[in-house]
Amino acid sequence: MSVCEKLSAPRGKSAMSAAFYVCLISWCLQTDAAAELKPPDKLTMITMNTNYTLIWDWDQNSSESHAVNFTTQYVAKFKLRSTKKSPIWNTACEKTSRRSCDLTESSLYYLGIYVLRVQANVNGHVSDWVQKEFCPDEDANLGPPTKVDLSPAGSDLDIFISDPLTNNNISMKESLPNIYYHILYWECSVDTQALRNQMVKSSANMVTLPNLKAWTCYCVSIQSCNDFYSKNSSFTSPRCMQTEGATLWWQIFGYFLVSLVICFLVMLLSIYSSFWCYKTLKATLFPSVQLPTPFQYLCDSSGSDIPRLLTPDSDSELLFDKVTVCSELPVLEIHNPPPEALQEPDSSGRHSRQDSGGSGDSGVYSTGGSSNLQQPHTSRSSARASGQSPFDLERVKMQDMAPGLKTPLVITDEGIVDMCV
Repeated sequence: MSVCEKLSAPRGKSAMSAAFYVCLISWCLQTDAAAELKPPDKLTMITMNTNYTLIWDWDQNSSESHAVNFTTQYVAKFKLRSTKKSPIWNTACEKTSRRSCDLTESSLYYLGIYVLRVQANVNGHVSDWVQKEFCPDEDANLGPPTKVDLSPAGSDLDIFISDPLTNNNISMKESLPNIYYHILYWECSVDTQALRNQMVKSSANMVTLPNLKAWTCYCVSIQSCNDFYSKNSSFTSPRCMQTEGATLWWQIFGYFLVSLVICFLVMLLSIYSSFWCYKTLKATLFPSVQLPTPFQYLCDSSGSDIPRLLTPDSDSELLFDKVTVCSELPVLEIHNPPPEALQEPDSSGRHSRQDSGGSGDSGVYSTGGSSNLQQPHTSRSSARASGQSPFDLERVKMQDMAPGLKTPLVITDEGIVDMCV
């Protein structure tokens, strides 16, 4: 039996009033216990071109220190208007502990309208869905240009602008064809920046800033704009560049001098390098050290110091006289007979030596070497003084005479003196 039934039993008027209040309090407590969790609140979209992120807040005290997770779903708004069937919700993030959900990969159509909803889940208990309507064309923010480049064009300045890009690296002009740019430029001088600010509006990606000062530094910052929903992006970081102009005469003269000095140094270095390489090669391939005399015949006839081998068909034989090889010359021996043999004639009737003839010769007659012969008595006296035999001395003298003879000597035996050479 419930508390309300016990209190509602007939006990009098005062008892009925007390039971009513107790039953009312009990019903309130049961209703609070069975009540659902509080849903997330303050749903907000953070967008940039086609990058979408849904964030929300949630009271942590309602979870009673239990873990909480969230589920995010979306559906096209026109599907909710159908009464025939319930719409099918697409789940973007399911049971995540983060208080945000990235919808970029969901490929939401830029000109479409969607309904987003988020639900909290704590220990099996779920909260009510909280919803938010989202239209990218109206709610998504427009980003600044992706890149800005500057290039001097004389005294003017060329600006190259890259369109804002989607998450697929596609130009935002495909979704917003009417994008244009506000170009803010000023001189780099800080003290006059506020007085020199100028604005140029252009939808082209290449813009030239005219009427600028020559040799002056300018800074540029650009903003993307779309007038349909009054979308304006933030300005890009300033990019600075110095303009150019007519070249002054002293600059031309300075450039000429610098180029002249550089050319002179390059030529000097080239000449020195060539001379050094020539000396190195000459000292390596043609050394100045002469070869010894015994090896000079191996060198080339042109005077080169590099030896070479003689080939069989070379003309080296033309450099020498004809050489004839002869046998060894015999040694002429002359035997001087004793004095008694000089006074007696031999059996053949010839005299080996005649003192009366007055010739005083040695019995050897030659057409070319008679002056080299000495008298026999002189040879004998010198032989006696030196202790040698007269026959040995005559033999030595004849050996000295042998190389000068043009005809072979006749060796006589038995003491024959008269001979023809």
